[in-house]
Amino acid sequence: MPVLELATYFAKNTEKILQREAIWLGKWNWLGRSSTIRYQPLGVVGIIAPWNFPFSIPCGQVIMALMAGNTVVLKPSEFTPLVGLKIAELFTQAGLPKDVLQVVVGDGLTGAALVQSGVDKISFTGSVPTGKKIMEAAAKSLTPVVLELGGKDPMVVLEDADLEVAAAGAVWGAFSNSGQICASVERLYVHEQVAEAFIQKCVAKTQQLRQGLGSEPVDLGAMNNAPQLAKVAAQVVAAAQAGAQVLTGGKRVTGGKGYFYPPTILTGVNHQMSVVSDESFGPVLPIMTFKDEAEAIQRCNDSQYALTASVWTKDLARGQRIAEQIEAGTVMINENTYTFALPQTPWGGPKQSGIGRTHGKEGLLEFVGIKHIHLNRVARMKDLWWFHYDRTRYQLLIAMADMLFGKGINRLKGAVKMLWFGRQAKNL
Repeated sequence: MPVLELATYFAKNTEKILQREAIWLGKWNWLGRSSTIRYQPLGVVGIIAPWNFPFSIPCGQVIMALMAGNTVVLKPSEFTPLVGLKIAELFTQAGLPKDVLQVVVGDGLTGAALVQSGVDKISFTGSVPTGKKIMEAAAKSLTPVVLELGGKDPMVVLEDADLEVAAAGAVWGAFSNSGQICASVERLYVHEQVAEAFIQKCVAKTQQLRQGLGSEPVDLGAMNNAPQLAKVAAQVVAAAQAGAQVLTGGKRVTGGKGYFYPPTILTGVNHQMSVVSDESFGPVLPIMTFKDEAEAIQRCNDSQYALTASVWTKDLARGQRIAEQIEAGTVMINENTYTFALPQTPWGGPKQSGIGRTHGKEGLLEFVGIKHIHLNRVARMKDLWWFHYDRTRYQLLIAMADMLFGKGINRLKGAVKMLWFGRQAKNL
Protein backbone atom coordinates (compact mmCIF):
# COMPACT_ATOMS: atom_id res chain seq x y z
CA MET A 1 0.00 0.00 0.00
CA PRO A 2 2.74 2.59 0.72
CA VAL A 3 4.23 2.02 -2.74
CA LEU A 4 0.83 2.26 -4.45
CA GLU A 5 0.07 5.44 -2.52
CA LEU A 6 3.45 6.94 -3.43
CA ALA A 7 3.16 5.99 -7.10
CA THR A 8 -0.32 7.49 -7.30
CA TYR A 9 0.72 10.70 -5.55
CA PHE A 10 3.73 11.40 -7.75
CA ALA A 11 1.92 10.37 -10.93
CA LYS A 12 -0.65 13.06 -10.16
CA ASN A 13 1.61 15.74 -8.70
CA THR A 14 5.12 15.58 -10.19
CA GLU A 15 4.33 17.86 -13.14
CA LYS A 16 2.83 20.44 -10.80
CA ILE A 17 5.70 20.27 -8.30
CA LEU A 18 8.36 20.58 -11.01
CA GLN A 19 6.68 23.20 -13.18
CA ARG A 20 8.55 26.37 -14.08
CA GLU A 21 8.45 28.77 -11.15
CA ALA A 22 8.59 32.56 -11.35
CA ILE A 23 10.47 34.41 -8.61
CA TRP A 24 9.27 37.81 -7.45
CA LEU A 25 12.33 40.07 -7.36
CA GLY A 26 10.68 42.97 -5.61
CA LYS A 27 11.95 46.33 -6.87
CA TRP A 28 13.97 44.67 -9.63
CA ASN A 29 10.81 43.43 -11.32
CA TRP A 30 9.82 47.09 -11.80
CA LEU A 31 13.24 47.70 -13.37
CA GLY A 32 12.59 45.25 -16.18
CA ARG A 33 14.17 42.17 -14.63
CA SER A 34 12.60 38.75 -14.11
CA SER A 35 13.79 35.34 -12.90
CA THR A 36 12.46 31.82 -13.24
CA ILE A 37 13.46 28.50 -11.70
CA ARG A 38 13.46 25.39 -13.88
CA TYR A 39 13.95 21.86 -12.61
CA GLN A 40 16.02 19.48 -14.71
CA PRO A 41 16.90 15.79 -14.35
CA LEU A 42 20.26 15.05 -12.75
CA GLY A 43 21.08 12.19 -15.13
CA VAL A 44 21.86 8.84 -13.49
CA VAL A 45 20.82 8.26 -9.87
CA GLY A 46 22.35 5.46 -7.83
CA ILE A 47 20.08 4.01 -5.14
CA ILE A 48 21.57 1.77 -2.44
CA ALA A 49 18.76 0.04 -0.56
CA PRO A 50 18.45 -1.55 2.90
CA TRP A 51 17.24 -5.01 3.86
CA ASN A 52 14.54 -4.11 6.37
CA PHE A 53 12.00 -2.84 3.79
CA PRO A 54 13.61 -4.20 0.61
CA PHE A 55 10.57 -3.43 -1.57
CA SER A 56 8.92 -0.24 -0.36
CA ILE A 57 12.02 1.87 0.35
CA PRO A 58 13.90 1.41 -2.94
CA CYS A 59 10.75 1.13 -5.04
CA GLY A 60 9.52 4.51 -3.80
CA GLN A 61 12.88 6.14 -4.48
CA VAL A 62 13.04 4.59 -7.95
CA ILE A 63 9.59 5.99 -8.74
CA MET A 64 10.55 9.50 -7.63
CA ALA A 65 13.87 9.44 -9.50
CA LEU A 66 12.20 8.23 -12.71
CA MET A 67 9.35 10.71 -12.43
CA ALA A 68 11.95 13.48 -12.18
CA GLY A 69 13.37 12.32 -15.52
CA ASN A 70 16.43 10.36 -14.43
CA THR A 71 17.68 6.89 -15.14
CA VAL A 72 18.41 4.68 -12.12
CA VAL A 73 20.91 2.07 -11.01
CA LEU A 74 19.54 0.16 -8.02
CA LYS A 75 21.79 -1.81 -5.69
CA PRO A 76 19.68 -3.91 -3.28
CA SER A 77 21.03 -5.19 0.02
CA GLU A 78 23.11 -8.36 -0.20
CA PHE A 79 20.58 -9.88 2.23
CA THR A 80 17.61 -9.22 -0.11
CA PRO A 81 18.88 -9.28 -3.74
CA LEU A 82 15.86 -11.11 -5.16
CA VAL A 83 13.53 -8.32 -4.11
CA GLY A 84 15.64 -5.83 -6.07
CA LEU A 85 15.44 -8.03 -9.16
CA LYS A 86 11.66 -8.32 -8.68
CA ILE A 87 11.39 -4.51 -8.65
CA ALA A 88 13.13 -4.35 -12.03
CA GLU A 89 10.82 -7.07 -13.34
CA LEU A 90 7.74 -5.10 -12.27
CA PHE A 91 8.94 -1.94 -14.00
CA THR A 92 9.64 -3.93 -17.17
CA GLN A 93 6.10 -5.32 -17.05
CA ALA A 94 4.82 -1.76 -16.65
CA GLY A 95 6.50 -0.78 -19.93
CA LEU A 96 9.61 1.04 -18.73
CA PRO A 97 12.13 1.17 -21.61
CA LYS A 98 15.12 -1.16 -21.42
CA ASP A 99 18.01 -0.08 -19.17
CA VAL A 100 16.24 3.01 -17.81
CA LEU A 101 16.30 1.05 -14.55
CA GLN A 102 19.19 -1.34 -13.97
CA VAL A 103 19.83 -3.53 -10.91
CA VAL A 104 23.28 -4.56 -9.72
CA VAL A 105 23.51 -7.13 -6.94
CA GLY A 106 26.38 -7.75 -4.57
CA ASP A 107 27.81 -6.76 -1.19
CA GLY A 108 29.54 -3.61 -0.02
CA LEU A 109 32.10 -3.78 -2.83
CA THR A 110 29.30 -3.43 -5.36
CA GLY A 111 27.93 -0.43 -3.48
CA ALA A 112 31.37 1.17 -3.36
CA ALA A 113 31.78 0.64 -7.10
CA LEU A 114 28.42 2.32 -7.72
CA VAL A 115 29.41 5.35 -5.65
CA GLN A 116 32.64 5.68 -7.61
CA SER A 117 31.09 4.98 -11.02
CA GLY A 118 30.33 8.58 -11.97
CA VAL A 119 26.60 8.62 -11.24
CA ASP A 120 25.10 12.06 -10.69
CA LYS A 121 23.70 11.39 -7.22
CA ILE A 122 23.60 8.65 -4.59
CA SER A 123 20.60 7.93 -2.39
CA PHE A 124 21.44 5.59 0.49
CA THR A 125 19.31 4.13 3.27
CA GLY A 126 21.13 2.19 5.96
CA SER A 127 23.47 2.41 8.92
CA VAL A 128 25.48 5.41 10.08
CA PRO A 129 28.91 3.75 9.60
CA THR A 130 28.08 2.75 6.02
CA GLY A 131 26.57 6.17 5.33
CA LYS A 132 29.79 7.85 6.44
CA LYS A 133 31.83 5.61 4.15
CA ILE A 134 29.56 6.47 1.22
CA MET A 135 29.78 10.18 1.95
CA GLU A 136 33.58 9.99 2.19
CA ALA A 137 33.84 8.14 -1.12
CA ALA A 138 31.37 10.46 -2.83
CA ALA A 139 33.29 13.51 -1.64
CA LYS A 140 36.25 12.56 -3.85
CA SER A 141 34.19 13.38 -6.94
CA LEU A 142 31.79 15.81 -5.21
CA THR A 143 28.93 13.44 -5.96
CA PRO A 144 25.92 14.69 -3.97
CA VAL A 145 24.24 12.28 -1.57
CA VAL A 146 20.98 11.73 0.26
CA LEU A 147 21.52 9.69 3.42
CA GLU A 148 18.74 8.21 5.55
CA LEU A 149 20.62 6.62 8.42
CA GLY A 150 18.10 5.59 11.02
CA GLY A 151 17.16 6.65 14.49
CA LYS A 152 16.75 6.01 18.18
CA ASP A 153 13.24 7.33 18.25
CA PRO A 154 11.72 8.41 21.58
CA MET A 155 8.09 8.10 22.71
CA VAL A 156 6.81 10.37 25.49
CA VAL A 157 3.74 9.30 27.48
CA LEU A 158 2.32 12.16 29.55
CA GLU A 159 0.29 11.66 32.70
CA ASP A 160 -2.94 12.63 30.91
CA ALA A 161 -2.53 10.15 28.04
CA ASP A 162 -4.99 7.36 27.31
CA LEU A 163 -2.82 4.60 28.76
CA GLU A 164 -4.61 1.78 26.97
CA VAL A 165 -4.12 3.38 23.56
CA ALA A 166 -0.57 4.54 24.34
CA ALA A 167 0.46 1.06 25.51
CA ALA A 168 -0.94 -0.52 22.35
CA GLY A 169 0.90 2.09 20.28
CA ALA A 170 4.14 1.49 22.17
CA VAL A 171 4.02 -2.28 21.65
CA TRP A 172 3.28 -1.89 17.94
CA GLY A 173 5.83 0.89 17.46
CA ALA A 174 8.57 -1.07 19.22
CA PHE A 175 7.99 -4.56 17.85
CA SER A 176 6.45 -4.30 14.38
CA ASN A 177 8.76 -5.84 11.77
CA SER A 178 10.63 -7.26 14.81
CA GLY A 179 11.78 -3.74 15.62
CA GLN A 180 13.71 -3.51 12.35
CA ILE A 181 12.39 -0.06 11.41
CA CYS A 182 14.45 3.11 11.53
CA ALA A 183 11.40 4.81 13.08
CA SER A 184 10.75 2.09 15.69
CA VAL A 185 10.09 3.23 19.24
CA GLU A 186 13.53 2.56 20.74
CA ARG A 187 13.27 4.75 23.85
CA LEU A 188 10.13 5.30 25.91
CA TYR A 189 9.70 7.96 28.59
CA VAL A 190 6.55 7.71 30.74
CA HIS A 191 5.48 10.16 33.46
CA GLU A 192 6.25 8.74 36.88
CA GLN A 193 2.65 9.21 38.05
CA VAL A 194 1.34 6.65 35.54
CA ALA A 195 4.46 4.57 34.96
CA GLU A 196 3.46 1.48 36.92
CA ALA A 197 0.05 1.11 35.28
CA PHE A 198 1.42 1.87 31.84
CA ILE A 199 4.31 -0.61 32.08
CA GLN A 200 1.95 -3.34 33.27
CA LYS A 201 -0.23 -2.79 30.20
CA CYS A 202 2.81 -2.89 27.88
CA VAL A 203 4.09 -6.14 29.39
CA ALA A 204 0.67 -7.79 29.21
CA LYS A 205 0.20 -6.80 25.55
CA THR A 206 3.73 -7.92 24.66
CA GLN A 207 3.24 -11.33 26.23
CA GLN A 208 0.18 -11.85 24.03
CA LEU A 209 2.18 -11.40 20.81
CA ARG A 210 2.62 -14.46 18.60
CA GLN A 211 6.04 -15.08 17.09
CA GLY A 212 6.81 -17.64 14.42
CA LEU A 213 7.60 -18.51 10.81
CA GLY A 214 4.32 -17.22 9.42
CA SER A 215 2.96 -20.56 8.19
CA GLU A 216 0.17 -19.65 10.64
CA PRO A 217 -0.92 -16.14 11.64
CA VAL A 218 1.78 -14.44 13.73
CA ASP A 219 2.56 -10.93 14.95
CA LEU A 220 6.37 -11.13 14.77
CA GLY A 221 8.63 -13.04 12.46
CA ALA A 222 12.35 -13.60 12.64
CA MET A 223 15.04 -10.96 12.43
CA ASN A 224 16.75 -10.59 9.07
CA ASN A 225 20.30 -11.73 9.75
CA ALA A 226 22.67 -13.16 12.35
CA PRO A 227 24.86 -10.05 12.89
CA GLN A 228 21.83 -7.92 13.70
CA LEU A 229 20.44 -10.49 16.12
CA ALA A 230 23.82 -10.75 17.85
CA LYS A 231 23.97 -6.95 18.26
CA VAL A 232 20.53 -6.78 19.88
CA ALA A 233 21.22 -9.73 22.17
CA ALA A 234 24.51 -8.18 23.29
CA GLN A 235 22.81 -4.87 24.12
CA VAL A 236 20.24 -6.64 26.32
CA VAL A 237 22.88 -8.71 28.10
CA ALA A 238 25.02 -5.64 28.77
CA ALA A 239 22.02 -3.70 30.10
CA ALA A 240 21.04 -6.55 32.43
CA GLN A 241 24.58 -6.82 33.73
CA ALA A 242 24.52 -3.07 34.43
CA GLY A 243 21.35 -3.36 36.50
CA ALA A 244 18.45 -3.23 34.04
CA GLN A 245 15.39 -5.38 34.73
CA VAL A 246 14.12 -7.65 31.95
CA LEU A 247 10.33 -7.70 32.34
CA THR A 248 9.65 -9.99 29.40
CA GLY A 249 11.75 -11.64 26.70
CA GLY A 250 15.48 -11.11 26.88
CA LYS A 251 16.74 -14.48 25.67
CA ARG A 252 17.13 -15.69 22.11
CA VAL A 253 14.59 -18.25 20.91
CA THR A 254 16.44 -21.50 20.19
CA GLY A 255 15.54 -24.92 18.85
CA GLY A 256 14.20 -23.89 15.46
CA LYS A 257 15.16 -22.26 12.20
CA GLY A 258 15.43 -18.52 11.82
CA TYR A 259 16.95 -15.59 13.69
CA PHE A 260 14.26 -15.25 16.33
CA TYR A 261 14.54 -12.85 19.24
CA PRO A 262 11.53 -12.35 21.54
CA PRO A 263 9.93 -8.95 22.07
CA THR A 264 11.74 -7.59 25.11
CA ILE A 265 10.87 -4.85 27.62
CA LEU A 266 13.51 -3.36 29.92
CA THR A 267 13.28 -1.00 32.88
CA GLY A 268 15.99 0.36 35.15
CA VAL A 269 17.92 1.61 32.11
CA ASN A 270 19.73 4.90 31.53
CA HIS A 271 21.43 6.89 28.80
CA GLN A 272 24.84 5.43 29.59
CA MET A 273 23.67 2.02 28.36
CA SER A 274 24.10 1.06 24.69
CA VAL A 275 20.51 -0.18 24.55
CA VAL A 276 19.39 3.44 25.15
CA SER A 277 22.09 5.44 23.38
CA ASP A 278 22.81 3.31 20.28
CA GLU A 279 20.40 2.18 17.61
CA SER A 280 19.15 -1.35 18.36
CA PHE A 281 17.13 -2.21 15.25
CA GLY A 282 15.46 -5.11 16.98
CA PRO A 283 12.49 -5.99 19.21
CA VAL A 284 13.67 -4.24 22.39
CA LEU A 285 11.82 -1.51 24.30
CA PRO A 286 13.69 0.28 27.12
CA ILE A 287 11.31 2.26 29.38
CA MET A 288 12.30 5.15 31.65
CA THR A 289 10.34 7.63 33.77
CA PHE A 290 10.33 11.44 33.96
CA LYS A 291 8.97 14.06 36.37
CA ASP A 292 8.00 16.98 34.12
CA GLU A 293 7.88 18.19 30.51
CA ALA A 294 11.31 19.81 30.62
CA GLU A 295 12.94 16.55 31.69
CA ALA A 296 11.10 14.59 29.00
CA ILE A 297 12.18 17.01 26.28
CA GLN A 298 15.78 17.00 27.52
CA ARG A 299 15.84 13.18 27.50
CA CYS A 300 14.41 13.05 23.97
CA ASN A 301 17.04 15.46 22.66
CA ASP A 302 19.90 13.66 24.42
CA SER A 303 20.69 11.49 21.41
CA GLN A 304 22.88 11.47 18.34
CA TYR A 305 19.79 10.56 16.28
CA ALA A 306 16.77 12.70 15.41
CA LEU A 307 14.57 10.91 12.89
CA THR A 308 11.12 10.74 14.51
CA ALA A 309 9.52 11.07 17.93
CA SER A 310 6.04 10.84 19.39
CA VAL A 311 4.10 12.53 22.19
CA TRP A 312 1.02 10.94 23.75
CA THR A 313 -1.52 13.15 25.51
CA LYS A 314 -5.20 14.06 25.52
CA ASP A 315 -4.25 17.76 25.51
CA LEU A 316 -3.44 18.36 21.84
CA ALA A 317 -2.22 21.92 22.40
CA ARG A 318 0.19 20.61 25.02
CA GLY A 319 1.33 17.92 22.62
CA GLN A 320 1.96 20.51 19.91
CA ARG A 321 3.97 22.66 22.32
CA ILE A 322 6.19 19.75 23.33
CA ALA A 323 6.54 18.56 19.73
CA GLU A 324 7.96 21.95 18.75
CA GLN A 325 10.80 21.48 21.25
CA ILE A 326 11.82 17.94 20.32
CA GLU A 327 14.70 17.62 17.86
CA ALA A 328 13.44 15.34 15.10
CA GLY A 329 12.56 15.40 11.42
CA THR A 330 9.05 14.19 12.26
CA VAL A 331 7.19 14.45 15.57
CA MET A 332 3.84 12.68 15.88
CA ILE A 333 1.14 13.28 18.47
CA ASN A 334 -0.77 10.17 19.57
CA GLU A 335 0.78 8.21 16.69
CA ASN A 336 4.12 6.67 15.83
CA THR A 337 6.28 4.89 13.25
CA TYR A 338 3.99 4.81 10.22
CA THR A 339 4.53 8.25 8.61
CA PHE A 340 7.08 6.86 6.15
CA ALA A 341 3.96 5.58 4.38
CA LEU A 342 2.77 9.16 3.74
CA PRO A 343 4.33 10.14 0.39
CA GLN A 344 3.08 13.71 0.70
CA THR A 345 5.34 14.37 3.69
CA PRO A 346 9.15 14.65 3.84
CA TRP A 347 11.12 11.84 5.48
CA GLY A 348 14.47 12.24 7.18
CA GLY A 349 16.05 13.99 10.13
CA PRO A 350 19.06 15.94 11.41
CA LYS A 351 22.08 14.85 13.45
CA GLN A 352 23.27 11.28 12.71
CA SER A 353 19.91 10.45 11.13
CA GLY A 354 21.20 11.69 7.81
CA ILE A 355 21.30 14.34 5.12
CA GLY A 356 18.48 15.45 2.85
CA ARG A 357 14.94 14.16 2.62
CA THR A 358 12.99 11.45 0.84
CA HIS A 359 9.28 11.65 0.02
CA GLY A 360 7.15 14.74 -0.33
CA LYS A 361 8.02 17.73 -2.47
CA GLU A 362 11.34 17.95 -0.66
CA GLY A 363 12.21 14.36 -1.57
CA LEU A 364 11.33 14.83 -5.23
CA LEU A 365 13.53 17.94 -5.41
CA GLU A 366 16.49 15.82 -4.29
CA PHE A 367 16.38 14.18 -7.74
CA VAL A 368 16.51 17.34 -9.86
CA GLY A 369 18.95 20.10 -10.61
CA ILE A 370 17.85 23.70 -10.11
CA LYS A 371 18.46 26.12 -12.95
CA HIS A 372 17.89 29.84 -12.54
CA ILE A 373 17.20 31.85 -15.72
CA HIS A 374 17.33 35.64 -15.46
CA LEU A 375 15.97 38.04 -18.06
CA ASN A 376 16.68 41.74 -18.63
CA ARG A 377 13.76 43.19 -20.60
CA VAL A 378 15.36 46.64 -21.01
CA ALA A 379 18.72 45.58 -22.41
CA ARG A 380 18.73 48.60 -24.77
CA MET A 381 19.83 50.60 -21.71
CA LYS A 382 23.17 50.15 -19.97
CA ASP A 383 23.06 49.35 -16.27
CA LEU A 384 24.12 52.16 -13.98
CA TRP A 385 26.88 50.05 -12.43
CA TRP A 386 28.64 49.29 -15.71
CA PHE A 387 31.90 50.97 -16.70
CA HIS A 388 33.07 53.78 -16.77
CA TYR A 389 32.94 55.18 -13.24
CA ASP A 390 33.04 58.84 -12.22
CA ARG A 391 31.93 61.00 -9.29
CA THR A 392 28.54 61.77 -10.83
CA ARG A 393 27.72 58.09 -11.42
CA TYR A 394 28.83 57.30 -7.87
CA GLN A 395 26.42 59.89 -6.47
CA LEU A 396 23.69 58.55 -8.76
CA LEU A 397 24.08 55.02 -7.36
CA ILE A 398 23.92 56.32 -3.78
CA ALA A 399 20.75 58.23 -4.64
CA MET A 400 19.32 55.09 -6.23
CA ALA A 401 19.96 53.10 -3.04
CA ASP A 402 18.24 55.81 -0.97
CA MET A 403 15.24 55.83 -3.29
CA LEU A 404 14.85 52.04 -3.36
CA PHE A 405 15.64 51.17 0.26
CA GLY A 406 15.33 54.39 2.27
CA LYS A 407 12.38 55.42 4.38
CA GLY A 408 10.35 58.61 4.65
CA ILE A 409 12.11 61.82 3.72
CA ASN A 410 15.36 60.01 2.82
CA ARG A 411 13.50 58.08 0.12
CA LEU A 412 12.10 61.29 -1.33
CA LYS A 413 15.53 62.93 -1.24
CA GLY A 414 16.95 59.92 -3.05
CA ALA A 415 14.40 60.27 -5.84
CA VAL A 416 15.18 63.99 -6.27
CA LYS A 417 18.93 63.31 -6.31
CA MET A 418 18.47 60.58 -8.93
CA LEU A 419 16.79 63.04 -11.25
CA TRP A 420 19.53 65.63 -10.63
CA PHE A 421 22.55 63.35 -11.04
CA GLY A 422 20.85 61.41 -13.82
CA ARG A 423 20.85 64.48 -15.99
CA GLN A 424 24.54 65.02 -15.32
CA ALA A 425 25.68 61.42 -15.69
CA LYS A 426 27.82 60.71 -18.70
CA ASN A 427 27.53 57.79 -21.12
CA LEU A 428 24.12 56.60 -19.81
